[in-house]
Amino acid sequence: MADKFAIGVDYGTNSVRALVVNTSTGEEIGTAVYDYPSGDAGILLDPRDPNVARQNPADYINGFVESVKQAVEQAKGAAGFSPAAVAGIGVDTTGSTPIPVDADGVALACKEGFKDHPAAHAWLWKDHTSHGEAIEITRLATERGEPYLAKCGGVYSSEWYWAKITHCLRTAPEVAAAAASWVELADFVPAYVTGTAAPDKCARGICAAGHKAMYHEAWGGLPSVAFLEAVEPGLSRFRYETKAVPSDQKAGELTEEIAAKVGLPAGVPVAVGAFDAHMGAVGAGAGDGTLVKIMGTSTCDCLPAPLAKELPDIPGLCGIVPESILPGFYGLEAGQSAVGDIFNWFVKNLTPASYGTGGDAHVALTDEAAQLKPGATGLVALDWNNGNRTILVDPLLTGLLIGQTLHTTAAEVYRALVEATAFGALTIIKRVEEYGVSVEEVVNCGGIAEKNAFVMQVYADVCNRPMKVSRSAQTCALGAAIFGGVVGGAHSSVTAAQAAMTGVKEKVYTPIPENAAVYAELYKIYRTLHDAFGSKEWSGSLSSVMKDLIAIRDKARKG
Repeated sequence: MADKFAIGVDYGTNSVRALVVNTSTGEEIGTAVYDYPSGDAGILLDPRDPNVARQNPADYINGFVESVKQAVEQAKGAAGFSPAAVAGIGVDTTGSTPIPVDADGVALACKEGFKDHPAAHAWLWKDHTSHGEAIEITRLATERGEPYLAKCGGVYSSEWYWAKITHCLRTAPEVAAAAASWVELADFVPAYVTGTAAPDKCARGICAAGHKAMYHEAWGGLPSVAFLEAVEPGLSRFRYETKAVPSDQKAGELTEEIAAKVGLPAGVPVAVGAFDAHMGAVGAGAGDGTLVKIMGTSTCDCLPAPLAKELPDIPGLCGIVPESILPGFYGLEAGQSAVGDIFNWFVKNLTPASYGTGGDAHVALTDEAAQLKPGATGLVALDWNNGNRTILVDPLLTGLLIGQTLHTTAAEVYRALVEATAFGALTIIKRVEEYGVSVEEVVNCGGIAEKNAFVMQVYADVCNRPMKVSRSAQTCALGAAIFGGVVGGAHSSVTAAQAAMTGVKEKVYTPIPENAAVYAELYKIYRTLHDAFGSKEWSGSLSSVMKDLIAIRDKARKG
């Protein structure tokens, strides 16, 4: 039987990657990356407002064509491959990254008159300009007794769909007036390449709709017209009636025009899109009891739980959405707004020149930090340099470092920042377990998991769980390819495709008991600071924190 192949197209924050995969073995035979040319590393910024983060939709369109074309061309060197053997294509993207479009589905930023208007571009996931609107949506839903927040942790985020559209209505009404609809990037790309871009024709994925737009079948889809109008007059105009569907459904088929540009036959099935972390979880082997951490500039944690088992609402999670990760499972999403970004911030702005710059500084700091014993720094940090995504859901929280002395070194601070992100990861695990969802194993993927053994060991020790690493370095694109293979008939189900196409590396980072014991003590301090600075309900005293850190430090140094 001839081999079949699938293509995964992964839209990240700074670039898009295409990956050609053998659906029988998971072998990756072709890949290409297209860096977004617009703005600063693909992001349109505003020096007057650090909360602004937009992207040019034209970069997405060009990125699909260039990356897929080059990946297909590279794959031609592999045995058994031909363009005709491509069964399907899957797409994953950042999110919530909504785009204002006209009645034909054309992004407003691609039209004359709007090309230079920041609000007409894609509102990237990390755009926090709508933090005020997010607070209003949370307050209004709570006051009215609406159920809409129950499936997204009880708090709406400034990173999400309705908050961003509301902010546009208030600050750029000319853009809002020209928009026939707003379409998530995860839906925009499949719609564009299949010729179904018109808002009333494009498939809307349950991943984006459920996790970011408060969509749920329990209340008939999106929030009601009455609620949206109460948020902002005119907001309900962007309420679509389309039923949101999971990514094992077909969005359409590759058009002749796009097929010719990328070197594939027309008619190749394209799966409904989803967010990068969710498809990355699938590509890393997520399943019942298996939490996947996608580690990069930020992290996203994805955990499936069987639909057959009743699941309570879990405060502080980014969402509990049926089939947003795997068909037949709830999709639980959580995450941290900054992880790699925190390490990069420290290297870029605060590292002494003697460590070098960029990657060299990361290596030097990592090597030195790895020589330190847990607790020996006398430091604890909070990982909120870009706000808190889970479990506090507050973009206005900021970072904290406590315990510095005149002898504190750069490597000690670097280690404390790594530990802080691990403490944040443990806080997420503890929250889901509080509500009866077990985390039996953790599989990590992304650049940090691939490259930094020191970070992985710290996570194993802090979380007191083995840390596995996905076999593929491109799990998001691999997950997208899995869905492409399923809609193209190469596999009968997503779980069957996972069994054939995914795996983990031989190296497993296991907890070191003595390290785990120290981190259990440090975590108590972290959690005290977490609750004291992040929760209005906290009561207590911080008077012992510094002295407790000194005691832990002295014990670690003296053995």
